[in-house]
Amino acid sequence: MYYLGFDIGGTKSAAVLGDENGNILHREAIPTGSPTQTMERLFQAAEVFPERAKAAGVSCGGPLDEDGGLILSPPNLPGWDRIHIVEMIQNRFGIPTRLRNDANACALAEWRFGAGKGAQSMIFLTFGTGMGAGLILNGELYAGICGLAGEVGHIRLAPDGPEGYGKAGSFEGFVSGGGIARMGQSLARERLRQGNPTRFCPSTETLSSITAKSLAQAAKNGDPDAIKIFRLCGEKLGAGLAILIDLLNPERIVIGSIFQRSEGLLRPSMEEVLRRECLPGALEAVQILSAELGDRIGDIAALTVAMEDGGAGHV
Repeated sequence: MYYLGFDIGGTKSAAVLGDENGNILHREAIPTGSPTQTMERLFQAAEVFPERAKAAGVSCGGPLDEDGGLILSPPNLPGWDRIHIVEMIQNRFGIPTRLRNDANACALAEWRFGAGKGAQSMIFLTFGTGMGAGLILNGELYAGICGLAGEVGHIRLAPDGPEGYGKAGSFEGFVSGGGIARMGQSLARERLRQGNPTRFCPSTETLSSITAKSLAQAAKNGDPDAIKIFRLCGEKLGAGLAILIDLLNPERIVIGSIFQRSEGLLRPSMEEVLRRECLPGALEAVQILSAELGDRIGDIAALTVAMEDGGAGHV
């Protein structure tokens, strides 16, 4: 049994064909452009996949109207305004199609094929460019009354701090690739002003090149200022997780992207805060794990959306 997946991202998108076991049989990736151009190229790629798909799934950053099958102007997709993506796919391929936001789609993928397999309750945190969550509660995806459940990046963790999700001091502000970069730039700028530059940014010319990736490498190389930034990020990750653990009492929390690559820099301070903040019984019951699907997660997420309810999406 074969499924068709479309993973729509801010910089690249992909069409994939896979089976019910999450195996990717065919894949075509392209740079993301305008909606018409991008989808036409993906459709052309999918049309030459040799196997016939039972259903299609779309994984895309929000906001979305999942029930209506529309992409609603995501901030990372300029020009993608009220795109009837489900209708476009159904008209082209004639198969049931479902749309999910990327955090929910990735949660389904890790729950079915990755670190959440077998759990009845699981929280998946994206921890990439931004911070979002997908919630598996009592063996089902929980999306909320209007599809906005899991927008944990909007939770305020401090009165002030780096901005994320349009809110200073938010979970996303402290715990995301963008947030880590902003914390690094803020520290470097202040130290340059004092005449005491950081090792990871010796001059103003290098300020714009600071990223979460470059800071992680600096921290792994022993840079004390970069280590300090990741310690703060880990503390705020722990504070955010403590809220989710006490509120939802999950069996597992699976964290992707930056946590996968930099767990050693983040886990010690994260666990310090969890031990201080969480109900002991709830903390003892939960496993906090790195995502298992790695770079394949976007592709498998789109396929897993197609598999929901046996592939019975919108028709």
